[in-house]
Amino acid sequence: MRRSRPRPWLRLEFDRRQRRRTRVSSDEPKSDPSSVWEDAYAGGDADRSWTQLEPVDSLKAIAVALPEPADPVIDVGGGASTLAGRLLADGFSDITVLDLSSSALQLAQRRLGKSAERIVWVQGDLLDSVPEREYGFWHDRAVLHFFTDPVQRSRYAELLARRVRPGGHAAISTFAPDGPDRCSGLPVRRSSHEDLENLLGDAFENVATWTTSHQTPRGTPQPFNWIVARRRTN
Repeated sequence: MRRSRPRPWLRLEFDRRQRRRTRVSSDEPKSDPSSVWEDAYAGGDADRSWTQLEPVDSLKAIAVALPEPADPVIDVGGGASTLAGRLLADGFSDITVLDLSSSALQLAQRRLGKSAERIVWVQGDLLDSVPEREYGFWHDRAVLHFFTDPVQRSRYAELLARRVRPGGHAAISTFAPDGPDRCSGLPVRRSSHEDLENLLGDAFENVATWTTSHQTPRGTPQPFNWIVARRRTN
């Protein structure tokens, strides 16, 4: 049987630490978050509560921040989201999508077909795998709330300040205080708008906040808080 060659445009930058995971027996709880997401993407859309056909609030955040089409954009936790395709259609030319799940990225790549070559795909943990460059727009729909430890959240804020260039914007959403306390079996930290603003600190100024209700594929409403913040220039 001939083996098909890997397509050169599937530029998945694997986190080496992910490769050195210790195997656990099937009756032990999963301690590796990446296995949780690989399992989630093995099912259909109904098994992924975050699935949405149209990234309405993400597009609203872009309309607020107004990045230029030439600005570098990163979608952290972008996975199988349709946002990258929308950005391409709107003329954006410097797009990076990062996700812990290689299966999620491959779903997006298959959907985009040849157009996937125009996007940089990064597989790895957000805190360790964001490319070392500055971005004009940082988009995070529901990754931050999985960082429940104060040290993780501090690292996130520091990373954000380094990777968003002065004058650039970050759009972040998490479960609101009255939202679920778990997602895909993992604990989350819910945030108010004030919580998000405090986390970003003096490096950012608040541009807009809003609350929205996401309907899961099974029809369950989930309240999300959004913030769009501008990286200060001084």
